[in-house]
Amino acid sequence: MLSFASSSLSYAPTVAPRARVSMVTKNAGLETFGKIAEGHHIKVAETGLAYDPSVTWTTGEISTQAGMMELAKKLNPTVGFYDPLGIVGPDAKPETIGWFRHAEIKHGRVAMAAFVGYCVQSNGICFPWNIQGSFGYDLPAVSFADISAAGGPADQWDALPTAAKVQILCVIGFLEMWGETSAALEMDGQKHYVRGGKPGYFPKLKGKMPHPVPLDLWDPFGFTSKMSAERKEKALLAEVNNGRLAMIGIFGMISASKGLKVPGLDSIAGIKPYAGEVMAPFTAADASLPFVEGMAKSIGGYGW
Repeated sequence: MLSFASSSLSYAPTVAPRARVSMVTKNAGLETFGKIAEGHHIKVAETGLAYDPSVTWTTGEISTQAGMMELAKKLNPTVGFYDPLGIVGPDAKPETIGWFRHAEIKHGRVAMAAFVGYCVQSNGICFPWNIQGSFGYDLPAVSFADISAAGGPADQWDALPTAAKVQILCVIGFLEMWGETSAALEMDGQKHYVRGGKPGYFPKLKGKMPHPVPLDLWDPFGFTSKMSAERKEKALLAEVNNGRLAMIGIFGMISASKGLKVPGLDSIAGIKPYAGEVMAPFTAADASLPFVEGMAKSIGGYGW
């Protein structure tokens, strides 16, 4: 929300519309200036940034503990509001609530894709073509069937060529950057989720890239745009619940592959054991990358 110059403090007007912001600089004159807005009240003094919870958040998104309690009852009337860590207390900041809501929705979506992918890969289903060819660089041909034959999903990741791993991680990094960029959100008429925007919203890609992008990442076929407001609300609630279940499911499958006892998953056929380190994205086979060789030596022993 604030940008700081090298020798003095400067305010960047990127807070929620008409947010009341007052700032005191550390310059000789102790200049004081403020900006009026609906949303929240931020004070910047010599000690840093402080939040005033007495000013209400007026962007329409859930911003209070009461709102989270109401949402929890809609998601699961039986369990209701359950917050043993006290993350969403009576004085929880709207930014904090937006951050955690967005994190849950995003991780739930990733977990749903991961759960389906884990089931597909565990059953040997793969594309019928090569993932790597020579392309004039004298590279060995590697087919998706070769990768699938390596074992379970985690072994299949380890079996990927180093270039494939780097490409996947670069795409993930780009998508993360694009989803967090306020300029991309504003082109869709949206705001960042910690500034009153919609948690879980991912900006469109079509028509915004130098290279043509045929489909958007979220809702590529435009199904949600045809839903009524009531139907969309129910679908969003179902998405959060399905995401929570998928997060439990994918971690359960990974744990079962490591030999841990997971009720309901221990006896499921197709979960192959994995001897590697699930938290290590690279192995000794990727030693051509910087720092990987040293990291690989620490796998399993944590290097201390």
